[in-house]
Amino acid sequence: MHDLIFGTGVAHSILLLALVIGVGLYLGRFKVKGISLGSTWILFIGILMGHLGFRADAGILGFVKEFGLILFVFSIGLQVGPGFFHSFRSGGVKMNLLAAMNILLAVAVTFVISVVSGEDLKTMVGVMSGAVTNTPGLGAAQQTFTDAVVSGGGDPVLAAAQSGSLASAYAVAYPIGVLGVILVIILGKALFRIDHRKELDALRESDSKTDNARRMHVEVDNPALFGKSLSAVLHEFGGDFVVSRIMKGDEILLPTAETILDQGDKLLIVTSQGVVERIRILFGKEVPMHKEDWVVKDHNMVSRRIVVTNSSLTGKTLRQLHFRDAYGVSVTRVIRSGVELVARPDLYIQVGDGLMCVGTSANIDHLAAKVGNSANALDKPNLVPIFIGIVVGILFGSIPLRFPGIPQPIKLGLAGGPLIIAILLGHFGPKHKITTYVTTSANLMIREIGISLFLAAVGIGAGANFWKSIVGGGYWWILYGALITIVPLCITFVVARLACKLNFYQICGLISGSCTNPPVLAFSQGMYGSDYASVNYATVYPLSMFLRVLVAQVLILIALA
Repeated sequence: MHDLIFGTGVAHSILLLALVIGVGLYLGRFKVKGISLGSTWILFIGILMGHLGFRADAGILGFVKEFGLILFVFSIGLQVGPGFFHSFRSGGVKMNLLAAMNILLAVAVTFVISVVSGEDLKTMVGVMSGAVTNTPGLGAAQQTFTDAVVSGGGDPVLAAAQSGSLASAYAVAYPIGVLGVILVIILGKALFRIDHRKELDALRESDSKTDNARRMHVEVDNPALFGKSLSAVLHEFGGDFVVSRIMKGDEILLPTAETILDQGDKLLIVTSQGVVERIRILFGKEVPMHKEDWVVKDHNMVSRRIVVTNSSLTGKTLRQLHFRDAYGVSVTRVIRSGVELVARPDLYIQVGDGLMCVGTSANIDHLAAKVGNSANALDKPNLVPIFIGIVVGILFGSIPLRFPGIPQPIKLGLAGGPLIIAILLGHFGPKHKITTYVTTSANLMIREIGISLFLAAVGIGAGANFWKSIVGGGYWWILYGALITIVPLCITFVVARLACKLNFYQICGLISGSCTNPPVLAFSQGMYGSDYASVNYATVYPLSMFLRVLVAQVLILIALA
């Protein structure tokens, strides 16, 4: 029992990690004036336990830290992958420029502090890595320092020992890196008097004006359409809308490609907000009808939602599936991750999609058998794409990228590589018949387990030398870390809000992503009740990770020059 509590074996390490996570999550439930640090408490409990003398096996601690981070970023990548490229096109360039500005400002503050205070620039790189919570940057800086010293004829053991000062500085500055970013978010919200509920409503309204489905009731009043078939109209004027039903007099019909349009026909159309005006012009006019008008008069057809659980349909478009021709059923909308999409012919189907169908009950039953429509099937996790994706992500993150003038190669590491692969897998997987569906609860479970393991391992590892580093002069590192964290972020927040007019949730994602700071992302999601920040986090994270690793190595080379 003594070894279990005070030893360093496998059982003790697991016990210590579980205790730190459990206590940290429990404390994260409490709020002071509506503010809670959430899972960030795990980091501080870990530091406390490490300071009190509790140790974990170094190999286990390193594995848990890296694997936890991989699980966290990979789950985020899978979640935001389907909407990542749309987000990047609609504002990703601006977001990444702001992230790059924040990174360069942090480098400038680091260099100025080194010059003014006389603090060794190598040590300041460790402070900077902690202040921006960038573990890969620290690892890259240590490796660059060791390689440079050894290549110059230095002792490898001595070089490794000297590089340890970077880790001490990192450990002291890391809590400031977490708290400082949270402080900037809270102060920025108060300074600009931001109502996060209104900001969330604004984002949802903006989403509703993009690809989200919108119902329209129009009357055919354009002479150019009289006597033409529906397929001819779609071919001539585009197919970015779906005609769900047609009312000819008092009769309601399920339209087919051969359905002829006549003057006075009323159409129930599903489309996106961006083409509403074009549809009004095309058909003639929009009429004041309600959904109930179609339900009351429609005695032959029903509207029902069925779920795609047949993985063989992944990667096929609605056009290829011929639902209307083969089953006499019209698919009007596709519900994906809680968002209603227009059932365009070129829309790719994936497992987990909900199909809003119109047709006879018997025909919809036949279609349901085709697509699966088994709720139990969604409860089974698709683990193969996840672990294969992690394998590919680790390999991708380990590829050395060489740049002219920089002697050491740059790597994206165990965080950047899996994140990029997860984003690509989430976006392109369904198009290539790869089922990447993960239920929201399962994704959240993976994410929370990952960030909890990561924070616990970092805290326990940093706690051993935390107080010693502070007493030995490292208390200045706290101030330096605070300046490196807060000054660039304050400037970035002001520019993002005033000059770029970014939404509060976009700024939360920008700040946490540019600082490669998973705890702050977890804080903003838990505190302000939305996952919108995740998309922007993932938008800037890959470039930010690359730049953080790059500038850390460049500063080390400057320090040794």
